[in-house]
Amino acid sequence: MRRFPAARPALAATTPLVSALAATALLLTGCGTTPADGGRTGTDGTPAALPSGTPIDDPGKDGVRVVSLTPPPAPPSSSPSPSPSRPYAVHADPLPTALAGAGTSAAYEVVNKGPVALTYTVVITFTNEDGGAMDNQRVTVRDVAPGKTVRGTVQAQAFTPRVTGAKVTTVTKVPASEAPAEVGTCPASGIRIGADDGNAAMGLRVVGLRLDNCGTRDYTVEGYPLLELLDSRREPVDGVRILHGSGEITTGLGPDEPPRRVTLRPGESATAALAWRNTTESGTPVNVPYVRVRAKAGAGPVTVTPHLDLGTTGKLGVTPWKKAGQQAASGGSRPGS
Repeated sequence: MRRFPAARPALAATTPLVSALAATALLLTGCGTTPADGGRTGTDGTPAALPSGTPIDDPGKDGVRVVSLTPPPAPPSSSPSPSPSRPYAVHADPLPTALAGAGTSAAYEVVNKGPVALTYTVVITFTNEDGGAMDNQRVTVRDVAPGKTVRGTVQAQAFTPRVTGAKVTTVTKVPASEAPAEVGTCPASGIRIGADDGNAAMGLRVVGLRLDNCGTRDYTVEGYPLLELLDSRREPVDGVRILHGSGEITTGLGPDEPPRRVTLRPGESATAALAWRNTTESGTPVNVPYVRVRAKAGAGPVTVTPHLDLGTTGKLGVTPWKKAGQQAASGGSRPGS
């Protein structure tokens, strides 16, 4: 009697494709910014080793630079894979070009040459061969001690094989003791302050401030956030009037209201707003990258980075604290920068 080979499971014919897609899923899952503690120096002060990659000639900014670029793994081959023990060939369809280019990563280093521990917020731009921006990634590197070097990596999320370079485009750094709280954490004070990314329209700028009670006790504020305007060296900026209310700036935020006593139970939040115009006439435009904020007199400061482009107007409006429309989950809201 003539015997025929036993039928093989259908899954065997698709196994290479399944593996290829699984590898791609792992690449996509890894996209995003580097964790705050990723790549930092060890307890003995020895810098962590950099991943292998192509060196990058990036002059950097403020002690931060990109040092190398690592392309994504090559996509699986689409050629047939015959097996001598099988009467048929296994073929995996090629992955889409976009997915094949995902996973390009840049290695960076942060060197703190200052006298105090700093928290850095860095924007790294991935570029193509013509120098055009393909993707921007923001990285926060916390608590870099004086004289220390911290290293880490960040991945591009632009799913394209055209990423050929990377550079540092923006750096802000604040004393670690005044940095906005990390996502999902609550400071010892029980109060978390942050700023949003702001809105701009026809020269009008508005940035929101948020005060979260992430602690276990009620917290009361009455009046306006206390502000200090700081330049790029975090020195006080002179010649700018801080106005109580936004009426002199715009009517878009509604009529000015007198401040009221606001008591926040645990999990509740209050908001305020900074408003200005970037009109430029005669004189030298004033830019304020940093604003030191206190919820009230005697409260600890938090330095946010709204980058106020005040033009030559010489004034900034601030609205009073008012209770937010919905509660903030304790320990969970993103403070912004």
